[in-house]
Amino acid sequence: MLKNIDPKIEKLIKAEESYENSTIDLIPSENYCSPEVREAMGSVLANKYSEGYPHARYYAGQINIDQVEDVARDRALKIFKLLPDKWHANVQPYSGSPANMAVYFALLNFGDKIMGMKLDQGGHITHGLPISFSGRAYKIVSYGVDPKTEILDYEEIEKIAKREKPKLIICGATAYSRIIDFKKFSEIAKEIGAYLLADVSHIAGLIVGGTHPSPFPYADVVMTTTHKTLRGPRGAIIICRKDLAEKIDKAVFPGLQGGPHEHQIAAKAVCFGEALDPEFTGYAKQIVKNAKALAKELQKNGLRIVTGGTDNHLMLVDLRGLKITGKDAQKMLEDVGIICNKNTIPNDPQKPFVGSGIRLGTPAVTTRGMKEKEMKIIAELIFETLKARPSKPAGRSGDKIQKQVLALCKKFPIK
Repeated sequence: MLKNIDPKIEKLIKAEESYENSTIDLIPSENYCSPEVREAMGSVLANKYSEGYPHARYYAGQINIDQVEDVARDRALKIFKLLPDKWHANVQPYSGSPANMAVYFALLNFGDKIMGMKLDQGGHITHGLPISFSGRAYKIVSYGVDPKTEILDYEEIEKIAKREKPKLIICGATAYSRIIDFKKFSEIAKEIGAYLLADVSHIAGLIVGGTHPSPFPYADVVMTTTHKTLRGPRGAIIICRKDLAEKIDKAVFPGLQGGPHEHQIAAKAVCFGEALDPEFTGYAKQIVKNAKALAKELQKNGLRIVTGGTDNHLMLVDLRGLKITGKDAQKMLEDVGIICNKNTIPNDPQKPFVGSGIRLGTPAVTTRGMKEKEMKIIAELIFETLKARPSKPAGRSGDKIQKQVLALCKKFPIK
């Protein structure tokens, strides 16, 4: 028993379990794995070292490991309704950033030009941030959103692409609340002879559930993490056209990684199996319903939602009207048990570590069973907390809000 061998770590794990049960998690990139996913993660598969790929390993003793990875690869294609003679899945990437790195290594040479979404407009650090490997190893051209609508301007993106002629275009985001037109991105990429990478880490579960258009067959390569809206373990997969399979596989191993984490791959397989259940479609739809309801209620309370609403699982809240920063709001909400993250908004005057907004999402609360009724309550709790201002401690009002948060958590326990 862990408590007998390492009581300090056992105590911290129990503390985190209690913390998660007693707080409302609105971070869009977080979710709760099922007990079955966690069981696979903590299995004896953590003992294995299995460099290589199924049926072509460098170590002996892989009879069960090969089957686990075969199941994961097969299910990865099935959840996106893909045929194995046209598409290939690599389930070995440890997480999203190295998965993106593997795609770049497979398709590009150092110094080649990449076009991705600006970080402060909704993109990810691996899409070209100067301090990231992507910005250091490659020439970066960035696109953003229309300054008025805060929505992707495909005409402007096309102009930039034609002018700069990148070898790879990345579509996908980490803080963008609207539908992404993969077909339009594909047309732009084909026009200039560029590869198209769809990074669907945030919306993969919504794509599987049919609430967001699919990047297939438009993208050459699709990368997604397996947590977030897919509700699996922290990890990633890469799905590519069959003719790119060898390049992708070699970039992952031996290009970037050694032995894959087979316990993690088993947990991914369990997650994909759960996503194949017809009930997952209803779950994905509820995530979006909850996000729309939360955004609408926040707007009723006078808060501005970037782009005016959401089509997916997340939203950005512009806090400038309350004259507080994202950093302050994040702390205020954390103090009452509502967990979110500070975030920049398009054309933000604040630095990224401060931000003028907060990013909210509904995957975790949907997993707990909450619906539109609870989103209205959460929106009111958020507004009541934020209107107190950081210079005016919430006091008794904060205590009251915290009690309401705890009551809601008790009513919807994590299962």
